[in-house]
Amino acid sequence: MFKEIKENVLYIDGCNSVKLVEKYGSPLYVYSESDILARCKALKNDFLLRYKNTRVAYASKAFLNTYMCKLMEKEGMCIDVVSGGELYTAIKASFPAEHIEFNGNNKSREEIEMALNYGIGRFIVDSEVEIDFLEEICSDLDKKANVLYRINPGVKSEDTHDYNSTATKDAKFGIPLDQKILYSAIEKGIKSPHINLLGLHFHVGSQIFENQTHINAVKVALDITEKTYKTYNHAFTELNLGGGFGIKYVDSDLRKPYSYYLDPMMELIEKSAEMLGIDRPAVVIEPGRSIVGEAGSTLYKVGVIKEIPGIRKYVAIDGGMTDNIRPALYQAEYKAVIANRMDEEIKDVATICGKCCESGDILVKDALIAKPKKDDICAVYSTGAYGYSMASNYNKNVIPAVVFVKEGKASLVIKRQSYEQMIQNEQIKGFEEV
Repeated sequence: MFKEIKENVLYIDGCNSVKLVEKYGSPLYVYSESDILARCKALKNDFLLRYKNTRVAYASKAFLNTYMCKLMEKEGMCIDVVSGGELYTAIKASFPAEHIEFNGNNKSREEIEMALNYGIGRFIVDSEVEIDFLEEICSDLDKKANVLYRINPGVKSEDTHDYNSTATKDAKFGIPLDQKILYSAIEKGIKSPHINLLGLHFHVGSQIFENQTHINAVKVALDITEKTYKTYNHAFTELNLGGGFGIKYVDSDLRKPYSYYLDPMMELIEKSAEMLGIDRPAVVIEPGRSIVGEAGSTLYKVGVIKEIPGIRKYVAIDGGMTDNIRPALYQAEYKAVIANRMDEEIKDVATICGKCCESGDILVKDALIAKPKKDDICAVYSTGAYGYSMASNYNKNVIPAVVFVKEGKASLVIKRQSYEQMIQNEQIKGFEEV
């Protein structure tokens, strides 16, 4: 969205990609802040300004650091965290507690206590067991928690990888629709002195391009809402629709506007509230990838180029599965370009591979690119989500730096990990009695 070519070089949000590598090294994660802000503007226009009593909670698992927390706060977004580490990052960034929601299927006592003591706005409870656990901790701390129940609506999208589908009947997430389990949990939440049961939450999956799965899940949630109201005279005041809206990774991906997903869901929710004679609940969504995914690119330096006659040409870069595990994990597809020779004819078919000691360390298979040369800069697009956040030290490779760029200026928001930092927790000590 904010990429252009000048004098044969790729520019990202006004910054020369070659100069970025010269200054900050490679591999390098580069985020266009202007792109992120444009996504936030679209969310405001399609949702927040269009419908009253709505919120957007950025799904921070896609990418999180203290700078991103500050940016989301400035844009008026809430934030969704799924671990103590993500919560700690938000706390260190002084993110408003009431605008934090805590998701996740196995929260620890330490994590729950940290969240309660900070005064976060919502807990997304994932199981009946967690209800009892949360209630116990709230009692110990003399606290009361605002809660949404994550339900498993038993729906599946056919256009995403199985690992990205999170709402099928056989999924580790959410309270199942079994009548005895679900309504026992709802009754428990309504009667609990330490839990304020606000409503329901679902998340159908990730990288979804059709809207029917979301619509089907809303219908399930509204059926539960209606039955809860008629059985217990308890009107839910909040409904969280999750996220999962698809983005463009390769040219064949057709990204849909947020309204494509949200308008039909909002229509159903408003009709349901009118039929029951209650106020329409607050509606929350949790986009992550769709905010940061396309804003990010990763810049690499080309090393060894190996051609196997009649079979394949391999172009090895100085990163790989340690900075982008998605191709190995999901067979995810990406688009790559030679960033320092953007005007040259696309006449090579080459497989972009990483430097890890794994045959599966392939970033882009059979990429159509300009003929690569050693020390070229290879850019892989749409790496803003689940690149840095899933990075590892496999093969003792360091975690790359992260730079935000905007209108020709750059800001280093995460320093490159050093070898010393990588081993700082390692110890050589004798054994001791335990």
